[in-house]
Amino acid sequence: MPSHRGSGTRPAYLEQVPFGIVLTLVAVAAVRVAQYHWRQGAAIVGGALLIAAVFRAVLPSVRAGLLAIRGRPVDVLSYTGLGVLLLFLAFTITDGPFGS
Repeated sequence: MPSHRGSGTRPAYLEQVPFGIVLTLVAVAAVRVAQYHWRQGAAIVGGALLIAAVFRAVLPSVRAGLLAIRGRPVDVLSYTGLGVLLLFLAFTITDGPFGS
């Protein structure tokens, strides 16, 4: 029988869907990096972190799953800061074209 949290009948594994989406994006980024498209991979990871920040900002802690590490403000600030930093690096480092 599936475990349930709270008063709803939603299975507990559904709480990890936001984390799964972010993890899938990171896996896609890893594939791009393995194909020597590191700038695209870095941009995808940066985007995944920004998506994690949005999930953490709008979802209650119990529904954010493994994205909820610290308090909401700390998580959102951390995800946003790291995401913006990675996007900045991906778009400003000029060693090779971004589209290749």
